[in-house]
Amino acid sequence: MEGEGMKAPVGVILAGGRATRMGGGDKGLLTLGGQTLLGHVIERTAPQVADLCLNANGDASRFDGFGLPVVADSLPGFPGPLAGVLAGLDWAAAQGADTLVSVAADTPFLPCDLVPHLLLTAEGQAHPLVLAATEGDTETRSAKGRLIRHPTFGLWPVALRDDLRAALEGGLKKVVLWTERHGGREAVFPDERAFFNVNTPDDLAQAEAML
Repeated sequence: MEGEGMKAPVGVILAGGRATRMGGGDKGLLTLGGQTLLGHVIERTAPQVADLCLNANGDASRFDGFGLPVVADSLPGFPGPLAGVLAGLDWAAAQGADTLVSVAADTPFLPCDLVPHLLLTAEGQAHPLVLAATEGDTETRSAKGRLIRHPTFGLWPVALRDDLRAALEGGLKKVVLWTERHGGREAVFPDERAFFNVNTPDDLAQAEAML
């Protein structure tokens, strides 16, 4: 898509959640294999984007060691991951970027070809808008062949940020309701384990085993 005049996307790591199932705090700062979860995510994401920021709320100084700009939600009350995407889009606009790629801070095995696959899937779209997806299987107790969308992993057009802001202010919660409204697509990835996210202490133990 860059050959068609599109600039390389910038990225946002979504770390604005409250991590209630881990007892609160920042999941991204938990250690996995001698490195923080956030460190693993940065390592896999940074080579794929032109620039990278972190979406988090509260005191930004706790992330000083990562060397990334920190952008907070612009909407009150923890309205969910779309608010983090919106914060990233506002930051992307200030960088002069056309598109933003979002990833979650608690997914240490995310695909190293995430961005190329999202861009390829977006070819021909008026507004590049793509969510990552995998096919269901028995491990996830879902129907084989049914697409499971991973809405915190997506390609988002800066041009639609005001539309997203209006939708969130109107009470929108479900990511796919908004993406479908704008002709969003799914980029299907073969390995669901790539999107394994750490929500509980048991998940963290499982991630250690997966390493």
